[in-house]
Amino acid sequence: MASFLFRSTLSPLLGVLAPLLLAACATIPQAAAPPEQRGLVSAADPRAAEAGVEMLRKGGSATDAAIATMLALTVVEPQSSGIGGGGFFVQAAPEGTVETIDGREAAPAGADPRWFLDDAGQPLPFRAAVASGLSVGVPGNVALAADAHARHGKLAWAELFAPAIRLARDGWTITERAHAFLVRARVTAARDPAGKALFYDAAGEPVPVGTTVRNPALADTLERIARDGPDAFYRGAFAEAAAAAVAADTPRAAHRSGAMAASDFAAYRAKERAAVCGTYRLYRICGMGPPSSGATTVLAILGQLERFDLKGLGKDSPVFWHLFAESQRLAHADRERFLADPDFIAVPATELIAPAYLAKRSALIDPAKTLDKAEPGLDLPPPDGMEPPERGTSHFVAVDGAGNAVSYTSTIEGPFGSGLMAGGFYLNNELTDFSFTPGSPAAPVANRVEGGKRPRSSMAPTVVFAPDGRLFMAVGAAGGATIPVQVSKVLIGVIDLALPLDEALALPVLFAPADTVFIEPETSLTAMIPALKALGHRQVQERALPLKANAAIRRDGASHEKSPPQWQGAADPRSEGRAVSE
Repeated sequence: MASFLFRSTLSPLLGVLAPLLLAACATIPQAAAPPEQRGLVSAADPRAAEAGVEMLRKGGSATDAAIATMLALTVVEPQSSGIGGGGFFVQAAPEGTVETIDGREAAPAGADPRWFLDDAGQPLPFRAAVASGLSVGVPGNVALAADAHARHGKLAWAELFAPAIRLARDGWTITERAHAFLVRARVTAARDPAGKALFYDAAGEPVPVGTTVRNPALADTLERIARDGPDAFYRGAFAEAAAAAVAADTPRAAHRSGAMAASDFAAYRAKERAAVCGTYRLYRICGMGPPSSGATTVLAILGQLERFDLKGLGKDSPVFWHLFAESQRLAHADRERFLADPDFIAVPATELIAPAYLAKRSALIDPAKTLDKAEPGLDLPPPDGMEPPERGTSHFVAVDGAGNAVSYTSTIEGPFGSGLMAGGFYLNNELTDFSFTPGSPAAPVANRVEGGKRPRSSMAPTVVFAPDGRLFMAVGAAGGATIPVQVSKVLIGVIDLALPLDEALALPVLFAPADTVFIEPETSLTAMIPALKALGHRQVQERALPLKANAAIRRDGASHEKSPPQWQGAADPRSEGRAVSE
């Protein structure tokens, strides 16, 4: 009875109060949901970056996005990278794990240390070697992509090819940068009739900026690989035709018994390598191990500089750049002597980045004067060889919504590689990254040519973990031997100088692989030439350098205490590159 009376008395009151209570609740501020973490891609061409982001929007991983970017670059950046070449892949998870895959090109089984010698035993001229089948290694990017996709892919293999197929089939526009390469590298780009038909008019002139180019042969190739997997590239009719074209273009010599064969394609495998990691000012920095010299060189440059107050000196100090040059010279001396394919020679990678060793090397750097001569620091036997400078290449980074990051450098070596085409794309000239001089049987050069061997590379795809252990940055560059220097410069800009990522990428480049210091023209470094010479750098030259870096960095959200980390991408202002977010 009492219960009934209570309900009867309360019911009219609730009828009056309920609308008021509901209105009041509607005005109470609700805690905002944390923003969703968004992925991004930074690449040297915005159309390739868009291809990668298309995968992220479909729910793909950073690996899916990176593969789609590499495939699209095959179409829109034919002078630098793509499936006709190889690459290095570094994948990092937010909690700290790092995986690296070696997709570097390999010499044919029939190659030997005399590969680049003429009948008189002298090294061939560089251009003659490039413009021949001697320069072509078995491409590794397709095998690398398949391996990476099997480990970390979320989308179907065929989906990753859709943007590149669309670009090749429907057409893409020639940009100013692409046109400049067609002018500058005309001899190589037009060496194959297929390349000449694609990119030059009836008078032999490069097609103008703004021209729409369609490449149905490449679209067909990509469709076969998308449908049938990597075997469509490494086995069967395509591999046989590509190998035969390379072999037919390989000059004969009495001492040269081998040439590319279909069996070389069938034997190719991408290889998982141990990541090379070290620390710089409490940041953990990881990259690709040998046959890349990138990580060891980056870590050597940084480790040798750690005892100096770079922040106090600042980027406007000639001493800052003098120290950077001296550290490069020491790092390159070790790089030239000891780095090569670890399947063929014992590479002392651990010793080269050991803190005690780098401290010993750092002690050779004097802020007030130049070291007379930079010598290798380990007492090991391999002699130096004669190697042409590296060129070309493209780098891109991808980050997905889960915070995984991929740093991937892809290359066909020089502009338009060897000039030979197969299936609508250019084949690399990566074998010219080997030493042209093999040394003697008693003292062989570490980076000499051998069957199945992979040439040394400067590519330096890099990931960085902050002092708290969380993934912080992904970075890499293109530009041959300047790559480790570009990566080191960006890391110093971010870690030491606390610059925003775009400003760190825009810092000028000083490149000092030996006794000559090369500086980027029309930069703040030009005014420092007299000061650098006063510090003992006798040869300081302004030289246009092939610079092109891309990166992404973690910026923690501040709008909500539980906000996930947000990522920001940037591209080198010297390139046509762009960072694109989901």
